[in-house]
Amino acid sequence: MKRILLLLPLLVGAAAPSPQGTPIEAPGPIGALEGTLLQPAAGHDRPQPGPVVLIIPGSGPTDRDGDSPLGVRAAPYRLLAEGLAAHGVTTVRIDKRGMFGSAAATKDANAVTIGGYADDVHSWIKVIRQRTGASCVWLLGHSEGGLVALVAAQHQTDVCGVVLVAAAGRPMGEVLRAQLEANPANAPLLGQIMPDIDALEAGKHIDDAGMAPALRALFRPQVQDLLIDEFRYDPTRLLSGYAKPVLIVQGERDLQIGKADAERLEEADPRAKIVLLAGVNHVLKQVGDGGVQANIATYADPNLPLAPGVVDAIGDFLLH
Repeated sequence: MKRILLLLPLLVGAAAPSPQGTPIEAPGPIGALEGTLLQPAAGHDRPQPGPVVLIIPGSGPTDRDGDSPLGVRAAPYRLLAEGLAAHGVTTVRIDKRGMFGSAAATKDANAVTIGGYADDVHSWIKVIRQRTGASCVWLLGHSEGGLVALVAAQHQTDVCGVVLVAAAGRPMGEVLRAQLEANPANAPLLGQIMPDIDALEAGKHIDDAGMAPALRALFRPQVQDLLIDEFRYDPTRLLSGYAKPVLIVQGERDLQIGKADAERLEEADPRAKIVLLAGVNHVLKQVGDGGVQANIATYADPNLPLAPGVVDAIGDFLLH
């Protein structure tokens, strides 16, 4: 295991023009899954074919670029794909089953489980290998996508290895408790929230009739099957038996997933490489000392580049 802490500068140069990707499809349950294939420019000095990476989105309505109608416009996956292309790495970034370009893949996007997302990853791997000629595909999971990557990678010979970016190192029920407790505004609701999480962890549905509106959005009946399924996984157990290369990337200014999660993942797989990025938040942007509001403001800034060091950490791992 090799541990690296990157201390990053606050300023970067002007961004180059964005390279253009190519539409790509994979079979879904009842319709196509859609994504964008981005390959290094012709004449790139890296040997080809180089590494090929499938970028797996995080939770909620997150699209292939890493954006969300809930206010995220930081485009972290698009920027990551563009940066990796400059390193000689091919990427495929995808819309989740039932959402955005993949809306036709299922009748109900809320009914998809972690296992269902993992099945979609297997479908993507087959298509990507056929399209690129790669013998195997790297899985890069961001946030909840890290859990999907670990589930999908189990016992798969066509997966090169796993890159976990801002990925939880605890069962998601524990992560949710910590996130809710961290916000003082939630204090009056915790007496109701915690028993509800306990019930979902036990595989039981909960009644949302008497819930506060803020909780109803989180625990609405349409997503309870996903939560029950997700809460049953422990990422450290999945990782502890995994034999292929693993990179753990964690920003130290992440408000959603913390350094302790990355360290738990590292403990589960001491052979993994871990990179801790000082000043980097959950959407992989550089943040200063402006507090929580300044951190969150980066989520809505499409013109802010990825933090220095993010692309290099991932690209160097894939290429060496």
